[in-house]
Amino acid sequence: MPDDSQELISGGHLVAKVLKAHGVEVVYTLAGGHTTDLHDGCADAGIDIVGVRQERVAALAADGHARITGRPGCAVVTSGPGITDALTGVAGAFRAESPMLLIGVRGAHGRHTMGSLQELPYVDLMDPITNFAATVPEPAHAAGLVSMAFRECCLGAPGPSFLEIPSDVLDAKVPLEKARIPEAGHHRTPAPAAGDPEAVEKLADLLVRAEKPAVLLGGQVWTTRGTDAAVALVRTLNVPAYMNGAGRGTLAPGDPHHFELSRPYAFANADLIVVVGTPLDIRTEYGTRLSPTATVVQIDLDHRTVDKNRDIDLGIVGDAGLVLSSATEAASARTGPGSLRREAWLEELRTAERTAVERRLPQLTSDATPIHPYRLVHEIDRFLTEDSVYIGDGGDIVTLAGQVVQPKSPGHWMDPGPLGTPGVGIPFVLAAKRARPGKEVVALFGDGAFSLTGPDFETLVRHNLPFVGIIGNNHRMNPARHAEAAAYGRERERAGGNPFGDIGYDTFAQMLGGYGEEVRDPADIAPALRRARESGLPSLINVRVDPDAYIPATVNQTRYK
Repeated sequence: MPDDSQELISGGHLVAKVLKAHGVEVVYTLAGGHTTDLHDGCADAGIDIVGVRQERVAALAADGHARITGRPGCAVVTSGPGITDALTGVAGAFRAESPMLLIGVRGAHGRHTMGSLQELPYVDLMDPITNFAATVPEPAHAAGLVSMAFRECCLGAPGPSFLEIPSDVLDAKVPLEKARIPEAGHHRTPAPAAGDPEAVEKLADLLVRAEKPAVLLGGQVWTTRGTDAAVALVRTLNVPAYMNGAGRGTLAPGDPHHFELSRPYAFANADLIVVVGTPLDIRTEYGTRLSPTATVVQIDLDHRTVDKNRDIDLGIVGDAGLVLSSATEAASARTGPGSLRREAWLEELRTAERTAVERRLPQLTSDATPIHPYRLVHEIDRFLTEDSVYIGDGGDIVTLAGQVVQPKSPGHWMDPGPLGTPGVGIPFVLAAKRARPGKEVVALFGDGAFSLTGPDFETLVRHNLPFVGIIGNNHRMNPARHAEAAAYGRERERAGGNPFGDIGYDTFAQMLGGYGEEVRDPADIAPALRRARESGLPSLINVRVDPDAYIPATVNQTRYK
């Protein structure tokens, strides 16, 4: 037992000090009885506490913080439905390779397995969808486990960590002189892997010899802050680049090496395809969209992703930025000054791009009412500035926007990720505006996705975080609707909850203290967006879009593959 002369610190305050030492500036949370001491410790440590209305929002906001800053986000929730509600956000971060720490506070350690309130095997639940999951058994182990959780977030492919902390561990007090608290900024972080030098030399040879190369830049290009290296490679070696996920924006629209709509043509005709920091998953039909005769190279932080779903010719495990920089340097040494001559190949792809744009142009400029969703996303794309962070939240509407909306800068695109999590919009807006208050945030929601986390629009009003929000309102869940109609007939499409009730989201925004406006005429979209921007408030532009306008992916894929 400590004597009365010793200065004591509670477990909650100790954990908060360790969070601060690891650079945590904000925690997203929904208060519960078990979290009290940790919240108090965060306040004393100078960590901002952002209270939300649902734990799913807290976890998604922590994920969003990591995506936009590159540093792990943090959420604190209570036990029972607090942790289980946050599980979806953790799963989304896991599939998106987003580093975050979720702390779940449960009942007293001494009552565990006795049927205490909200008791569940939380570590077992979280273990398959985290890089690291553990229980803090006593205050003396808190610092080490929090530090370990942060290291595991960023080891190899980034991802979430989960710590379960019993309430009596947070409340217990230990002598401050015996509590190990790392110094701010002095904690150890994993060194980035530069890739096997021999493999990098092989990649350089392939890049020099290829006649029709193409590179796909995925989310790890942004995660590793390898944007400059990627740009240097495609410009120095004259290689066309395609981007997905958080890799969007690596090259600005209009850049001579930026390509988008010609991707199917390029992947079918290229002789070398370099896949950087993205798995060969559903987005590439598990690699089947890549030409069977092309030489395929895959660069990834996770060895388990390399050579998965499709045989490849060369795999490199390493940091995207470091590997691309080394490959550019090695290839340049072989070619000498001046770029490789690939203008015929680049012009071939530009022709394919123009053909795709011309095919879609009537829908992009359609004056029809209800508004065609292609017209909506076309107006949003024109509205974005170089400083606009774009966030997409939904199913059909996100996929459709991905074909049209192009961020103007790196790190300015956020979407649900490979888990396809609906409801990310409001939490991502919250995280983006908290982390980058000077940035304009523009968010496009499907009405079905908005309904999942929309009540936290009030959180944005409460914290005075203005953004431009647009709801593509067809009061339908169109992917499910089309699948039902295709499988069982139009008369059965209501089985999945279609249609929804017709909600006036503009009125909803006004009711909560934000700016709201309804749009039914496509000519009114652009003026409404400008008024939302000028309002200086969290906003929702309620755009009535055609409920019978399906995107090609929905028509061609009635069941998820």
